[in-house]
Amino acid sequence: MIGKVLLAATRFLVGGHARWQGCAPSPAQRIYFANHSSHLDTVILWAALPEDLRATTHPVAAQDYWGKGRVRRHIATKVLNAVLVDRTARHDPLAPLRAALDRGHSLILFPEGTRGSAPEPGPFKGGLHHLARDYRHVELVPVHLTNLARAYPKGAILPAPIVCTVSFGAPIALADDEAKPLFLERARQAVRALGDL
Repeated sequence: MIGKVLLAATRFLVGGHARWQGCAPSPAQRIYFANHSSHLDTVILWAALPEDLRATTHPVAAQDYWGKGRVRRHIATKVLNAVLVDRTARHDPLAPLRAALDRGHSLILFPEGTRGSAPEPGPFKGGLHHLARDYRHVELVPVHLTNLARAYPKGAILPAPIVCTVSFGAPIALADDEAKPLFLERARQAVRALGDL
């Protein structure tokens, strides 16, 4: 019930219209990776997926933010079905992501690691590369979120009624022997290019 209200309110305020430009919705196991500029990013991208895909697609969220407080944690884990990651962990911080992928589920990932304020996505951290290397059968789908920083910037209490879009691009794959920096930059450019369309 809470999930339906949250999705309806978000769509009413900022839209979150899905544009499937390089692929179509599919039950294929995927990692959707996107630019990150707002706390609404997770909700908008997850809401843009068809309902049947949301059940097995887990947004990846920072435990230090989304794990604080009963309400925030409930929204993250029970409503959005998120996987929480401890960014300060000394052990493998990707372990919860690997567990979800090992179950055959999909992920929503923000490779910048934190919200950015620049118009273009910042440098991607290495987690996407590690997952691409270890789960080669999983499709890697770039996603560009437009206008989220304007609709719900840092420090805002309520979102502004600005139309936002979610653009899904063509899947990419890690090439054999492709160096991590080259792959991460290619993935970043795949996201950035969707914002130019």
